[in-house]
Formats: sequence, C-alpha cells, structure tokens
Amino acid sequence: MPYSNLISTKTVSVIIAARNEELNIRRTIESILSQNFPKELLELIIIDDHSDDNTSAIVKEYIESGVKLIQLNENGRMNSYKKLAISRAIDCCKGEIVITTDADCRMGPNWLATVIGTFEKEDAYLLSSPVVYSEEKSFFERLQTLEFLYLIGLGAAGIGNGKPTTCNGANLAYRKDIFKQMGGFKGIDELASGDDELFLHKVAEKYPERIAFCKSEDAIVYTDAKPDLGSFISQRRRWASKSTRYKNKGVIALGIAIWLFNVLLLLAAILAITGGKTLGWVVLFALLLKITVEFLFIQPLTNFAKRATLLWYLPILSLAHILYLAYIGILGNVGKYDWKGRQVK
Repeated sequence: MPYSNLISTKTVSVIIAARNEELNIRRTIESILSQNFPKELLELIIIDDHSDDNTSAIVKEYIESGVKLIQLNENGRMNSYKKLAISRAIDCCKGEIVITTDADCRMGPNWLATVIGTFEKEDAYLLSSPVVYSEEKSFFERLQTLEFLYLIGLGAAGIGNGKPTTCNGANLAYRKDIFKQMGGFKGIDELASGDDELFLHKVAEKYPERIAFCKSEDAIVYTDAKPDLGSFISQRRRWASKSTRYKNKGVIALGIAIWLFNVLLLLAAILAITGGKTLGWVVLFALLLKITVEFLFIQPLTNFAKRATLLWYLPILSLAHILYLAYIGILGNVGKYDWKGRQVK
C-alpha cells in the first residue's frame, strides 16, 4: 500500500523560518494548506526572521486558516538566526513530528501524507526526503539541478547504508521528543548553517538505525537553483562551512580525500598542459573514469526526478566540479559569507 494512503495517527508541525520571502511565501503556504492530510493533525508555523519586506503581512492573511506566525525580535547580534527560529517554533509547537522546509518551496498534494506515512512505517526518529531544483531559467541553473541530484543521492545512499552523512533542511522530519532529547541545536549553534546536517549527525551518533530516507516521487520538495554565480558560491560556502564540524571523523576524512583528488587532478592537468604528454594521458584516463562513475551513480537519480535529459550536461559538470570543489573546499572554511543579507560564518 502506498505510504500516502496510510492513515496517520501523529500530529505534525510544519516549520518554516522565513526572511524577506514576500515573493515566495504565499505559494509555499498554499502548497502546504492544500495537502491531502487531516487538517486536525496539521499545524503550520512560520517564523519571520527580522524581515524588512511584506513577509509577515502575507503570513497574517492566512491566520484564519490556522497558520501561526512567530516574529523574532532579537536585539543582539548572533550567528545562527535560523536555528534560533526553528528552536523557538519547536518550543511551542503541538506536533509530535516536526517537519522543516523553506519559504521558497513547492510540494505536490501528497507530500505530507507520503512523508508522514513513511515516517510511521519505518518507525523513524529522523526522516530525510528528496529535494529537487525545478523551473530553471538558464543553462547555469540546469547544471545546478544535476549537481544537486548528485548531493541528494549521496545523502540517500549514506542513510541506506547505515552511515548518514547529509540531508537537506528543506525536507526533513524528526520526532519532537528526539529533538529535545538531543538537546536541540546545543553544541552546533555557533554556526549559521547546520540545522539539518549537523543535527542529523547528532541523531546518528546515538540512533543510526532509526534514520531513514523517503524514496518517493510524491515526497519531493521542489525549490529553485541560484540565479547567478555569486549567490551560488555563497550557498556552497555555507554548506562547506559545516564539513569540519562533523563528529564522525570518517566523514571528514572522506571529504578531505575527495577534495585532494580534485586538487591533484587540477594540478596534474596544469602540468600536462605545460608539457607533460605522458601525464596528459593519465589525466584523460582519470577524467573519463570520473565521468563514468558519476554517470553510473546519477543516472538512476535523473530517472527518479524525471530529468534524464540533464545527463547531457554531465561532462561539463564533471569538469566544472574540479575547479569548484578545489576552490570551495578552502573558501568554505575561512572567513564569512553572505546569507539573507547578513555576514555570517
């Protein structure tokens, strides 16, 4: 029986931390309120993180529909506003299961029923579900969609193998009592990012067998790729900033190994161009092997997302990855980056 047809018995709180999202928030609210899920079991909480646009005004239009609004009003400067927003909502939410998503996301009508059905079927403490970029407007955005499928696939594979490494806060569910038991974001709250992956690692340290992934098209949350290189780099710096804070040193070692492989491949390519003919053949072989392995991994993911035509971009993405990973591996762990108009680290 499809999980979306299972009758849920758990109360659910969907939590969205929003900052300056007047262009997106209405569509997200409508998507959630239109879910094929018992209304009496659903609570939608939106936390306005110091927006200076009409985000709060738009949310207030839905108060009669049961949407709850929390407005942050913190005077002192901090680094992790999003974790504060989520924690503040969890402190007052009624749901036994918490689901976090973002203010620029879209969901099909069976999203919530599928996620919660899987959560209950798997008796999970934490459930990660797929996020896919859509409605791309450029070649650059389509490249990001392909790369992002790769990241979602890595997260699913890690969870499936009992070694959780990554997830995405745009489609993440966990039990409220487990959040409390883990001390919430305590110990990881000094970083602006990490409300998803670093919390995943906290749960995995104690309950790795109670973490699951929802492999269902109905469970997909759709969002947007970054429109330009600057915003893309800022996003990837934010993601990379979490990498050295993982408690699982094996995951850190794997990340360093992948970074070193790309750095060495880049250096070898430069040396080959400057006259190393034999080295050139080695680099060519390594590139072909890299593209082949990536194709075998990502091809089922593109089928799952119904985006198989994106595979034509794989050679370009594979080459771009070498430069991008070498660069972002350093930049993501030094200095500050821009996130929602703030300089954070």
